[in-house]
Amino acid sequence: MRRSAIPTIAHRLAILCYIAFALFPLFWLLKVSVTPNDLLYSEGVRMWPSRTTWDHYAFVLQHSAFPTFFKNSLIVSASTAVTVTICASLSGYALSRFNFRAKYWIVALMLLTQMFPLVMLVAPIFKILSPLHLTNSLTGLVIVYTAFNVPFATFLMQSFFDGIPKDLEEAAMIDGATQFTAFRQIILPLTLPGIAATLGFVFTAAWSELLFALMLINGNDAATFPVGLLTFVSKFSVDFGQMMAAGVMALIPAGLFFLLIQRYLVQGLTAGAVKG
Repeated sequence: MRRSAIPTIAHRLAILCYIAFALFPLFWLLKVSVTPNDLLYSEGVRMWPSRTTWDHYAFVLQHSAFPTFFKNSLIVSASTAVTVTICASLSGYALSRFNFRAKYWIVALMLLTQMFPLVMLVAPIFKILSPLHLTNSLTGLVIVYTAFNVPFATFLMQSFFDGIPKDLEEAAMIDGATQFTAFRQIILPLTLPGIAATLGFVFTAAWSELLFALMLINGNDAATFPVGLLTFVSKFSVDFGQMMAAGVMALIPAGLFFLLIQRYLVQGLTAGAVKG
């Protein structure tokens, strides 16, 4: 009995170590955000400061442009997630259910878009968006994020549609439903876990994206949260307290979003890997 319990204990200890390793940066983020400036460097390395303060949060909310950054990121991330999920649901269904000419080449081109380093595409994208007056614009960011997330989201949704028997649609169409009606009323409700997984992936990707937001946005009016964090970095110093406070508050919408879709997300991450 003791020998059989050793692997179980070791397994649980390994899981606890992994959880501690994963959560430690978040703990340190919270710790620095409530540490007064005069204690950041004077106390050395401590697990918790001897004195805490909420001044960093007050400054970020009242005397910085963080509320604007927060609002912009929320608009861009939510718009991108919804747009990509709609496009990926339709295209993923088409790739799963229909055989048409050039299907192989369309899939190959979609995969090809995921192979290029993003840095190589910044200049061409800026050149395309500039005459259209879409630089320094939230609409331009949504378009760019949508273009880069649709291919992967399409393949993700296709895997869920492949796991749903075609007999369900055929039975509905025999009863008089059209293909689109069968897709909307029967297939989509069965793919809610996949839709949740796609929403979560795209929302997170858009929320944390920095490269295009930094290159395409000038000024604070249209800046997103990742770009806004750079405003706490000056030429000769970094205000870590305010930066960490902004980071803690930026975790709230992402945490709430995943809390809302948690049930479907877990089903989606497990069901999407199983076919049939």
